[in-house]
Amino acid sequence: MFDFYTVTAFSHRHCIEICAFLVPANLLATLQTIIFTGIKRSQLQVHLGAAVGSIYALIMILHVFTWLAIGVVMAPTYILFLLGSICLGTNIWAVVHSSSMSRLVESLFQFLLRNSSANFALARVKTQKRLTF
Repeated sequence: MFDFYTVTAFSHRHCIEICAFLVPANLLATLQTIIFTGIKRSQLQVHLGAAVGSIYALIMILHVFTWLAIGVVMAPTYILFLLGSICLGTNIWAVVHSSSMSRLVESLFQFLLRNSSANFALARVKTQKRLTF
């Protein structure tokens, strides 16, 4: 049988280790889902990445709920809850409406390419002016 007290005690006893694993795992899994959606990988790969990212996000949200249940109300609690919720929402978005996420990723990529090349050209012109007195 599922013993909520044991899970809660484990969550509280190993909080640093759980968060040290879940924060980067959440971010990397969600980033992988975004990248797979942006480069238009197969739906199976996007769904698999989103499923793994959603599992990490749900574990983090449940971990935070164990702290909220005993009345721990601090900034890290809310930050971790927000991180888990955003990652979960992003993964759900990738599964439910991947075409809009793909368009957003393409737009951001094009924007970054335009601005980085313009900034590179501007920096090169400034450097040439400094070199030629």
